[in-house]
Amino acid sequence: MRGALLVAGTHSDAGKSVVVAGICRWLAREGVKVAPFKAQNMALNSFVTREGAEIGRAQAAQAAASRVEPEAAMNPVLLKPSAERKTQVILRGKPYATASARSYQGMKGELLPVVLESLGELRRRFEVVVCEGAGSPAEINLRDNDIANMGLSRAASLPVVVVGDIDRGGLFASLYGTLALLDEEDQALVGGFMVNKFRGDTAVLAPGLARMSELTGRPFFGTLPWVAGLGLDGEDSLALDAPRDVRPPRGGDVLRVAVVRLPRISNFTDLDALSHEPGVAVRFTESSQEILAADLAVLPGTKATVADLGWLRSHGLDGALAERARRGLLTLGICGGYQMLGERIRDGVESGEGEAPGLGLLPVETVFGEEKILARPEGRALEFADAEVSGYEIRHGRVLRLGGEPLFATDGSATGSANGPRNGDAEGCRIEATFGTSWHGVFESDSFRRAFLHRVAGERGLDWIAGDEPFAARREAQLDRLGDLVAENVDREALLRLIEDGTPDGLPVVSSQLSTSSQFSVSSDQLEAGQATPPHAVVSRNGTGAPNYPTVAPGAVSETKIDKKLRTEN
Repeated sequence: MRGALLVAGTHSDAGKSVVVAGICRWLAREGVKVAPFKAQNMALNSFVTREGAEIGRAQAAQAAASRVEPEAAMNPVLLKPSAERKTQVILRGKPYATASARSYQGMKGELLPVVLESLGELRRRFEVVVCEGAGSPAEINLRDNDIANMGLSRAASLPVVVVGDIDRGGLFASLYGTLALLDEEDQALVGGFMVNKFRGDTAVLAPGLARMSELTGRPFFGTLPWVAGLGLDGEDSLALDAPRDVRPPRGGDVLRVAVVRLPRISNFTDLDALSHEPGVAVRFTESSQEILAADLAVLPGTKATVADLGWLRSHGLDGALAERARRGLLTLGICGGYQMLGERIRDGVESGEGEAPGLGLLPVETVFGEEKILARPEGRALEFADAEVSGYEIRHGRVLRLGGEPLFATDGSATGSANGPRNGDAEGCRIEATFGTSWHGVFESDSFRRAFLHRVAGERGLDWIAGDEPFAARREAQLDRLGDLVAENVDREALLRLIEDGTPDGLPVVSSQLSTSSQFSVSSDQLEAGQATPPHAVVSRNGTGAPNYPTVAPGAVSETKIDKKLRTEN
C-alpha cells in the first residue's frame, strides 16, 4: 500500500502525537514501511538525530514507534520560544532565524517549499507517512499562511482525521465547530473523526456519534479508551501539570527528586528515566523548601539561561541551592542548569545581555557562540563504576571547566557537529556534592542512572533498591501498547482506505453561517466600528431577561452580511 494521512486535533493536547505514534506502531507491525511527519512543531523538548539535526522530541518518539531512525525531514520546522517574546526557528535541524509571532507569519511563505520537499522526500522512501497537525486546524486567524494543518493538507492532498479529547468535555461541539469553521475546500479534505480518552460504556456514546455523522456526513474511525501512562514525550511545560505516578519501592524508602520548574524549562524529558525506577518520586517545583528538602535537586535545561537565572534569584531559589552545597546534598545541573551553577556566563547570542554572574557553585565559565552545538556523545561515568553513558547536546553555550573533577570521560567522537571547547577528553564537572553536565538524556543509560541514584540513596541513608527493567524496554512496551490501542479500537479497514484512496468525493459542507431567520442584523460599517451588539432581550418562561442570540443552523446555505464580511476578509 501507499498513501498518507494528516491527524489533526480540535485543540492542543487533544492526543494527536499519541494517535500518530499508535498508528505508526500498528502499521509497522503489519509490515508497512511507515514514517511520521510534523511540518511545524513548537516545543522546547527536542532531540538530536544521528546526522546532527535538531527535531521535536515527539517526532523522535514517533520514529521509534515506526521502527526507523529519526531524521530532519520528519520535522522540518521546529519553533523554540525564548525570552522577550522571541522564537528560534529551526529549519531542517539547524538554526535558521529568530522571529516574533508576527514576523514568523510573514516567513511561512519561504518555509512551505521546504516543508513540502521534506514530506515528498519521505513519501518517496516510505509506503505510508502519518502526519501530525499543530494546535487546531480551525485557527482562522492563522489560516492564510498555514503550513501545518489545512494549508499542508491542501498543498499535499492529504486526507484528514480530526481527533477530539472527550475527557475534557465538549467533544461534539469541538468536532462540529472545527469542521464548520473550515472553508469548503478544506472541509472536502476532512474524512472523519476519532474520539480520544473515552471513559465508560461506548453504548452510551454511540447515539451521539451517530447524530454527529448525520450532521456532518462523516464517520468516526474509532473511540480510543482512556489508559493511564500512555502519554508520549511532552512538548511543553503544560505536560508538567499532569501528576506523575511513583512506582512501588523495592526497598523501605522512596527517593525524592526536586526539579526546579524554570519559566522556560527545556528537555525536561531528561527526568523521565528517573521516574521509571521503582521508589523514585520526581516533582517539578518552584518551592525553595522542597528543593532544600529533596534527596536530589536538579537544575534542568532552559532556552533562556540568563533570564531564567534572574528568575531563580528573584524567587530565592539560589539560596536553597547554595545551602544544599553547604550541607553536602547532591545537586545536578543539566545543560543550561549546569551553566547557571558556574561562575559566570558571557551571552551575546541568546539574551544579548553580555556577562552575567552565575551561582558560583561549580568552577566553570560559559561563553555563548553563534553556532549551535548538536551532537550525540558517548563516554564513561568515572565515579560511577565506570558505567557507560550516552546523551545528546543542544546548546549555544561553550563550557570551560576551571577546576573540580570531570563527570564523564569521552574520546571526543560524538556524532554531529563540533562540540566546542573541552578539557581534554572530559565532560562535565563535580565539586563535592554538586555535579553538572551539558549532556541531555544521560539517565536513559541504565547503569549510570542506577549508580547515580545509589549514590544519592547512600549519602542520605535511604533503603532504596533500583529496578531491573531497562528504560528502553519500557519505552518499547509503551509504544506497543499504543499500537494495540489503535489496532483494537479503530476501524482499520476504513482507515486504510482513507490513507490509500484519500477523502471520498461528495462529502457535505457544514456551514457556520447565521440563520437568516435570526433578528440579529449588523451592517458592515457597524462591524468595522465595533458597534455590533446583541439583539434586544426577550422574556423567558421564568421571567428573567435573556438575550435572543442568533441560532446556528446545521447545513444552512444562506449568507448574512457578517458572513460576507468574514469571508471577504479571510
